[in-house]
Amino acid sequence: MTGVILTHDPSRPLAGQNAIITGAASGIGAAIARSFATAGAAVGINYHSQPEKAASIVDEIQQQGGNAIVLKANVSKEPEVREMFSEFVRAFGRVDIVVGNSGIQKDAPFAEMTIDQWQSVMDINLAGQFLTAREGVRHFLNQKIDADVSPAAGKIIFISSVHELIPWAGHANYAASKGGVMLLMKSLAQEVAEKRIRVNGIAPGAIKTSINRHAWETPEAEQKLLKLIPYGRIGQPEDVGKAAVWLASDASDYVAGTTLFIDGGMSLYPGFHDGG
Repeated sequence: MTGVILTHDPSRPLAGQNAIITGAASGIGAAIARSFATAGAAVGINYHSQPEKAASIVDEIQQQGGNAIVLKANVSKEPEVREMFSEFVRAFGRVDIVVGNSGIQKDAPFAEMTIDQWQSVMDINLAGQFLTAREGVRHFLNQKIDADVSPAAGKIIFISSVHELIPWAGHANYAASKGGVMLLMKSLAQEVAEKRIRVNGIAPGAIKTSINRHAWETPEAEQKLLKLIPYGRIGQPEDVGKAAVWLASDASDYVAGTTLFIDGGMSLYPGFHDGG
């Protein structure tokens, strides 16, 4: 028929697409997986050490009419990352979106930090992002663009942190890894944009997850933390999930090499609010 313009259901902007989310058994990763499934994507729930939680997320998505599978892999191990992608493609035929979310903290004062604490954080937070993104790019380059699904050959989202920008005493390994993620994201985006592969990042601020429970679970800790957040509330994992949907959707098709800060203004250096 002439004169008919086909449009996607705005309530399901990721319909027909398939997404791998690493570190998706809990916290921010689980919220992204739920948000993607609600938006119409089939999702792979990657985990390393929480099989019951990963299975629970899959069950929840399936009970709500979505499509999801569990994917076990240590993202710092190259063979396991390759097998994770192969398993996902066997299940769904192709991969359209990759979200690198896996991350750990091993905090210590710098003079007391061990090489194992340094290296384990770099292995997961930075090398894991490299291996995951590289495998995604390889798959995207070998797939034809499906214009009925998306004008992009593929989308990669690196989950970083406000500490890719803000120094963090006592957490030098973590902050260094996130700074590395930022330039990895931008360098990759520059390299593959001409291939119609969109690469972006999300830098969450203070989000209520188990990794930082000590910073918000008591009223005293929460009030201390809120001094760093101009918007006056601590973020929820769903705040990041909704932003990730937008970055993965065609609504952001002209966005490449950008970090979206989801932080309530934490990166605005609130200590200078009154002139410093």
